[in-house]
Amino acid sequence: MPLATKTRLGPYEILARLGAGGMGEVYIARDTRLDRNVAIKICKGRFTERFEREARAISSLNHQHICALYDIGREESVEYLVMEYLEGETLETRLHKGALPIDEALRIAIQIASALDAAHHKGVIHRDLKPGNVMLTRSGAKLLDFGLAKVAEPVVLSGTNVSSPTVSKPLTVEGTIVGTFQYMSPEQLEGKETDARSDIFSFGAMLYEMVTGRKSFEGSSHASLIASIMSDDPPPVSSMQPMASPALDRIVRRCLAKSPDDRWQSAGDLQSELEWIAEAGSKAGIPAPVLAKRRNRETLAWLVSGLAGLLLLGSLAMLARIWKKPAEASEVRFEIPAPDKLSFRFYDLPAVSPDGERIAFTAAATSTDAERLFVRSLNAANATEIPTPGSNVISPFWSPDGRQIAFFSRGSLQKVDLSGGLPVTICTFDNPSGFLGGTWNRDGVILITHAHVLYRVDAANGAPKSLRPLAEDETGQTWPRFLPDGKHFIYLSTSNKPDQQGIYAASLDSSERKLIVATDANAAYVEPGQLLFMRGDVLMAQPFDLRNLKLQGEPRRVADHIERIDAAIQFPGAIFSASPNGVLAWRHGSSSPESVLQWVDRSGKRLGVMGEQADYSNPALSPDDRRLAIGIRDPQTKTRDIWIFDQLRGTKTRLTFDPADDLDSIWSPDGTRIAFTSNRLGQRDIYQTPADGSGTAELLLADKIGQKNVEDWSRDGKYLVYNYQILSNPAHLYVLPLVGDRKPVLFQNMQYRTQQGQISPNGRWIAYRSFESGKSEIYVQGFTMDSSQPRGKWQISTTGGEIPRWRGDGKELFYHYGITFYAVDVKTDGESFEVGIPRPLFDAATVTSGSLGGSAPFVVTKDGQRFLILAQSEKKADEPLEVVVNWR
Repeated sequence: MPLATKTRLGPYEILARLGAGGMGEVYIARDTRLDRNVAIKICKGRFTERFEREARAISSLNHQHICALYDIGREESVEYLVMEYLEGETLETRLHKGALPIDEALRIAIQIASALDAAHHKGVIHRDLKPGNVMLTRSGAKLLDFGLAKVAEPVVLSGTNVSSPTVSKPLTVEGTIVGTFQYMSPEQLEGKETDARSDIFSFGAMLYEMVTGRKSFEGSSHASLIASIMSDDPPPVSSMQPMASPALDRIVRRCLAKSPDDRWQSAGDLQSELEWIAEAGSKAGIPAPVLAKRRNRETLAWLVSGLAGLLLLGSLAMLARIWKKPAEASEVRFEIPAPDKLSFRFYDLPAVSPDGERIAFTAAATSTDAERLFVRSLNAANATEIPTPGSNVISPFWSPDGRQIAFFSRGSLQKVDLSGGLPVTICTFDNPSGFLGGTWNRDGVILITHAHVLYRVDAANGAPKSLRPLAEDETGQTWPRFLPDGKHFIYLSTSNKPDQQGIYAASLDSSERKLIVATDANAAYVEPGQLLFMRGDVLMAQPFDLRNLKLQGEPRRVADHIERIDAAIQFPGAIFSASPNGVLAWRHGSSSPESVLQWVDRSGKRLGVMGEQADYSNPALSPDDRRLAIGIRDPQTKTRDIWIFDQLRGTKTRLTFDPADDLDSIWSPDGTRIAFTSNRLGQRDIYQTPADGSGTAELLLADKIGQKNVEDWSRDGKYLVYNYQILSNPAHLYVLPLVGDRKPVLFQNMQYRTQQGQISPNGRWIAYRSFESGKSEIYVQGFTMDSSQPRGKWQISTTGGEIPRWRGDGKELFYHYGITFYAVDVKTDGESFEVGIPRPLFDAATVTSGSLGGSAPFVVTKDGQRFLILAQSEKKADEPLEVVVNWR
């Protein structure tokens, strides 16, 4: 049974539950004697003499990268361990986001190896080394659970039941399996005696996962996983992470050797090798082998003379090649600015023609105007507009003969002939949004992305057909590009599992697919045999074997600081394009996060702007729509303060002056106060202050454990809704009563992240964002503080949603997803909630909440007729296209 808050275990007072594992539950507690926070593990079962002796040995380990064990104790029937309390996230949680950058992975690996070396010198073998037992803190990595998650008895395999001491989340089935198989050494699985080299095997499996984002051994069942560990070798690190050096490949391969005798024999040696790689960078090679002891003069002379001969022959051959080699064309670079009085959109890619002689792109006058299509020849001074009346051109791509351009517009796929004439509709879709990239082969087959999946479209008769269903955990198939044979193609697959995300190759006539490279953006193939792909904001090129659909050799850097598509699109990408013969076009990214407060109507028509450009976050309109509270980040201190815009008087007044970060402003129902979030005490807490600036801020809710972000204030003034997060656990919605004892109440206990709570105007319903379906969607439940009362649940969005907002009369609900704003009719005054079909209102290139750190990039007036959006800064759109010819 979980311990309640305020429970005392000797001098330790329980504050909150942090989690649970195979050995027991972990809590954060307060040491009342020393006035410090500690972590307490409540153990399942009773201490044994061996356990206590081992715990004492672990407490003697004094190392900066090992979590300290302070105490062991017993309070009545509860037996517990007292450990150092660490703030941060586990390596396992970090790996859910994908592979680590090479330098970061090496830094963490060196720290873990150092900790292992210290422990091994004390005779302590970890035996349960895994990402979940490594905590990443500000001071570096910390190794956890020495001697607790050990293999106390040999692993026993009997039928389908497998037992060992700790729980492995990926393969756990209660009552049948306990153990972390993915990181166990072969000798552990065989029940043999283990030593420090078993830890080194587990270390290698962990290092492999840090660098590649994928587990070194996997299987569809317990038996197949064990068989893989016992007999298989994982793909080389460099095949998954091209930036990895050959030396890192060697280190991982030797760690994962099946026989302990073939592995590194000490963690200290392993640490030294990792430090050498970190210093040498990606060019670190395999250390030279030790020369044979026999070194007589005669052998040495033959070696020297032979080497000289080889060098002479090589030099003559090189000279012959130089004499015969024609002069190479020089690299040419030039820029293409946006047409006069127009700007590029931050989310739309250019398209280089198949022959590399022309570049198609889109531009618009403002972020809400329709995009227009332009083509610029490399030998022309200016771009030519291609007439597309009535169209909003998105994601143009070329026909294989370069005579036509296809594009998306308002729910349809269209094509226009460059020799003249109006656009022709190829096919239409019910949902007008969700188009990301297209490609066209010589047989008249077009591949496009619509509503997350790939479609095959006949360019002549326009019949669209879903090409392949989403794979398990796959969230999107975007940016398709045909390979030279016109049958195979590459595309970006996004996934809930970062280790499965990347560029895949597939075929029109097969359901199989093959992962080519791990990345989070689009890719392109160029002759002769090069794949262009992204590493962060760096464009890389690497040899690509078309026959085997496999990368070869080493990647090289082509261009830095490529503009990335904003994360609000939900499907990431990068602003670059390449022709098959290698002409490149891209746009450089801008580091400016500034935005413009822009008013638009329900159709997206621009109505005006408020104030000047700034780093804004989380706008909030007062109940009478007259005043706007908003966070503005100081460019010098990098912290935010809340400012008040009075639209009637045209003034802007600073409300908060604390040097801490103040954000997430929410108006009281009567418009006299503002609740907000601030980290004045070290973590994000909730405050309120008079809206006219006449008083000081009052602390409403604080603790020293989690982060709180205020989200809404009920119309009767009785409740604040906020989300609360402890360490790396999912955020959940809480309600803070402002009357009575003010004790926070968890609104809904679920394992998925829930946030962005908004109470309906009549106080009967709450709209919120949840990830329970695997992606962000909007839901509505009844708002009641009595958990015994039925709440019901209705899903509002159908293809993704975030940031719900009610109309003032409660008859309409608005939300945002990607670049599209939606509205849905709702009925809130009956016995049950009723919801209509979501309809898109307009697209707008907004600055995302993620880039600004706030919780919303827009606000809507009470009548639902006007939206104030944080619109894309013109600075970002002014970057020209850069074109490079002969870059190879």
